[in-house]
Amino acid sequence: MSLARVHNFSISLDGFATGEPQSLEAPFGHAGQRLHEWMFATQHWHRMNDSPAGSTGADNAFAARHEPGIGAEIMGAGKFGPPGWQDDPGWRGWWGPNPPFHTPTFVLTHRPRTSIPMEGGTTFHFLDATPGEALEQARAAADGLDVRIGGGPTVVRDYLAAGLVDHLHVVQVPILLGRGVRLWDGLEALEDRYDIEAVSTPSGVTHLTFTARGR
Repeated sequence: MSLARVHNFSISLDGFATGEPQSLEAPFGHAGQRLHEWMFATQHWHRMNDSPAGSTGADNAFAARHEPGIGAEIMGAGKFGPPGWQDDPGWRGWWGPNPPFHTPTFVLTHRPRTSIPMEGGTTFHFLDATPGEALEQARAAADGLDVRIGGGPTVVRDYLAAGLVDHLHVVQVPILLGRGVRLWDGLEALEDRYDIEAVSTPSGVTHLTFTARGR
């Protein structure tokens, strides 16, 4: 069976994966881009944007694991658009005509709409489903490849709580946000179900990898 994977999921020292308030102008609220500056500096990110620049160290090695072997993605409504996007029938996501996913992408929302095919192989499908139901559909669409759980924090937390995540890569960034949406709430003793490794890098971030035991 294909794996459910989370990659490059950045949180603050106090566990927040996004700030507040989120809006069209500020997708991560008062956090701005601070949670992701480590990734923007990598060669992997620069290559995605057709630039030869970027760092080639450990941060880059972790960032580059985001793509290989992924056949479908699951994301929450808050990742697909700002609050209220469901009321805009023309909203097609943040990423322009060629989103970076290049796979079937399943958006969890209580207000589903017709699927949206995009350039580059991405098709957005909108589901009102439980985590397990959505994962079953995504695995079928992935055709034997893995499924990436793309976020936001509420969706990742729900998949962890349901015991459905096989590999989790969290990047702890040395900032304090104080408010927003936290990842770890309600996940007490999560460490009992995973083998955990930590790698700190010169950028100041710590990469935490959780590998599910017995799978």
